[in-house]
Amino acid sequence: MLSDLSMASMLLAAGAILIGSALQRLSGTGVGLVVTPVLSLLLGPLTGVLMTNATTTVSGFTIMLSVRKRVQWKRAAVVVAAALPGAVLGAYLVLWLPAAWLQIIIGTLVLLALVLTVSTPRLPHVRARTALPVAGVIGGVLNTTAGVAAPAMVIAARLARWEQRAFAASLQPIFMFMGLYSVLAKTIIGAGTVQLPPWWVLPAVVALVLGGVGIGAALETRVPPLKARTLTMLIAGAGGVAAVVKGITTLL
Repeated sequence: MLSDLSMASMLLAAGAILIGSALQRLSGTGVGLVVTPVLSLLLGPLTGVLMTNATTTVSGFTIMLSVRKRVQWKRAAVVVAAALPGAVLGAYLVLWLPAAWLQIIIGTLVLLALVLTVSTPRLPHVRARTALPVAGVIGGVLNTTAGVAAPAMVIAARLARWEQRAFAASLQPIFMFMGLYSVLAKTIIGAGTVQLPPWWVLPAVVALVLGGVGIGAALETRVPPLKARTLTMLIAGAGGVAAVVKGITTLL
């Protein structure tokens, strides 16, 4: 699948990974929202989400190193532990769902994540020990099926009154492990792509993520987080709509 892409498609995929990584460094999220719809359109939902999961693993680890002092490790560990069974369940859903429906789900979840980010009202307070495990399971399912765990994590953060800077930092190890779980679960169960990507894909993804994180770090003092989140939403919104349209037209 990857070897069949045109040069323009490869550049578009590379640009999505680079921009998504930079935005994640600036605002805490970006890779899943930006990369998932683009790669699912270019590679199909199975390979596209699997590649996004791998990218999220690398970006989460890389960004975690630079924000580790702000990470709330106990809370992150609760989410990470709960995400494992969710990832396994998500892998079985991927195995069962038709590709067109998976494409529609991906686009819909991206759009839902954007709506929740900007419009979720103040929610009642729920203890973190209740909200976070539930978010971990749901996030594991969403990340494995659609590459986007943001809806679950945004709601959980607001329920648990998770301070924004600590939440954004803590998302990095959470995303890293969710991505790793998703790749392993789908590979073991056989729900991912059956064709291994060319040897150069992994080092290329690592290089793009490192480049994006470096760009994000360089722009951190110049670009307010609000502007970074706005750009993330614009790009992700366009990709989400395109993914839904492609899935619907495939069904028709």
